[in-house]
Amino acid sequence: MKNCILLIVFLFVAATGFAQEANPTYDEKLAKSLNADERGMKQYVFCILKTGSNTTATDEEKNELFKGHMANITRLAKEGKLALAGPFMKNDRNYRGLYIFNVATIEEAKELVATDPAVKANLLEAELTPWYGTAALQEILKIHEKITKNKI
Repeated sequence: MKNCILLIVFLFVAATGFAQEANPTYDEKLAKSLNADERGMKQYVFCILKTGSNTTATDEEKNELFKGHMANITRLAKEGKLALAGPFMKNDRNYRGLYIFNVATIEEAKELVATDPAVKANLLEAELTPWYGTAALQEILKIHEKITKNKI
């Protein structure tokens, strides 16, 4: 009998210890609109841009290619395909920048990377990997627009 009571107490403690508490601020409509799972997360593709193999481009060619690179970033962001992008500070790994693509597969991300003029010209090289992060990342650009004083 004593063992039975201990077992019941143990099961009760274990069950309540692992119970998940409901989030009082959960917004089901927003979660669905962002394709969030029950953890508020989703799959993306993370891309590290590294210095490419093209060492013969002139400064003028590089300037034109990087103008196209920036225009491509803007287009992909407006289309909702790019959740985040930005350059790395000077480093010894030849890392130049990163993208977080709002797509679920490497194949989709490869198609998007292929639209980047700097990648096409081998000024940059892309390394892709699946990444699991907050679905709220998709809302960053809306906030960024509100805190950017000057348009580029």
